[in-house]
Amino acid sequence: MGEPARVLKRLSPEAYLELEASSPVKHELLEGIPYAVAGAGRAHNLIVSNLHYLLYPLARRKGCRLYVADMKLKVGEATFYYPDLMVVCAPPPENPYYEEAPCLVVEVLSQNTEAVDRREKLGRYLALPSLRGYLLVSAQRPLAELCRKEGEEVVHQALEAGGLALPCLGGTLAVEEVYAGVELEAEEA
Repeated sequence: MGEPARVLKRLSPEAYLELEASSPVKHELLEGIPYAVAGAGRAHNLIVSNLHYLLYPLARRKGCRLYVADMKLKVGEATFYYPDLMVVCAPPPENPYYEEAPCLVVEVLSQNTEAVDRREKLGRYLALPSLRGYLLVSAQRPLAELCRKEGEEVVHQALEAGGLALPCLGGTLAVEEVYAGVELEAEEA
């Protein structure tokens, strides 16, 4: 027997931020509707750790902030996400609980999140005027994909090995280093 239907209540951004401040469970807000964020597996967490290790010196050298998983990103009036990583070089907004102007956003793809990360989040992230790149990293096979803004165009680059030039950070990300020490998740048939 399935769970009984729940009525989803729309929240204002203020009510959402208040909920998040006291909730033991993280929620993303999509057009005013809160959705619980699931935990991640070992491969996902190790990839995020490796990315932090690799991106931090580049962000620091540029005077930018690098956030991992727990900082909200406001992408619309009533939409907030928790990107796996984001780089922000702009001055912080007045509210200390979210950022609004990242230059690079990174999502590690899992079987449960890949569709949302590739469709819903892709469009919303690329609509941010400050964003220069959206990096998608697979937790199932060595693959890093960068959607980079070049004027009005979005250029897609996918690499299984080698170096990926990072927008706004002025450095290169070695795909092999992203997966150092990581046993990738098996894909379901």
